[in-house]
This record gives sequence, C-alpha cells and structure tokens, in this order.
Amino acid sequence: MKKTISVLGFIVFGMMSVYAATAGYPTVPLNELPDPLRSVWKEQKPEMTPMSHCAAAFDSHTDGEKMIFRCSIHIKMSAEGERRAMRYCEERRAEKNIKAPCRLVQE
Repeated sequence: MKKTISVLGFIVFGMMSVYAATAGYPTVPLNELPDPLRSVWKEQKPEMTPMSHCAAAFDSHTDGEKMIFRCSIHIKMSAEGERRAMRYCEERRAEKNIKAPCRLVQE
C-alpha cells in the first residue's frame, strides 16, 4: 500500500511540476501570431520534439523589425526548453526595443 501511495504521489507531483512550469510564462496561441512568425514556426516544426518550445514578441503584425521569434529545439527537458526560449526571446526583445512581452507559443 505504501509503495502505491509513493508512486501516486510522484505522478501527481510530476503533473503539478509540468503545470507550474507552463503556468509560469505567458502564452500566445499559434493562430494569433503575425503571418511571418507563423511561417517561421512551420519551418522549425519538423525539427521540434515534444520538449521543444518557442517564444515570440511583437509590437506589429506587419513590421518585421518589431517581431521576435526564438526557439529551443534540441533539448531534453520541457521546462528547460521553455526557460531557454524565453531567455533567447527576451535578449533579442531588449536589443530590438520591442515593448510587448515574450510569450510561449502554444499550438
């Protein structure tokens, strides 16, 4: 009985950890991205695994200078993929002076 409870607790804790990692970052649905960013997503998608994540920030739907799209593709842990995608996005967002926050892209 004790072993069953331990395994069950581990599963519940794991599920909560996954939820907490995703819940920690703002998200944007793929269909709300500007067309140029959706095109980049489609190019990157074949290389992506379930652990891969992308982040985007944009002040304009037409001005390419006001858009950022960064991915963490070859990664072994989903939470680390999220952190890296957000970090890469934030670095470029600061360089390009984009006001909108970086958000994780959700399919």
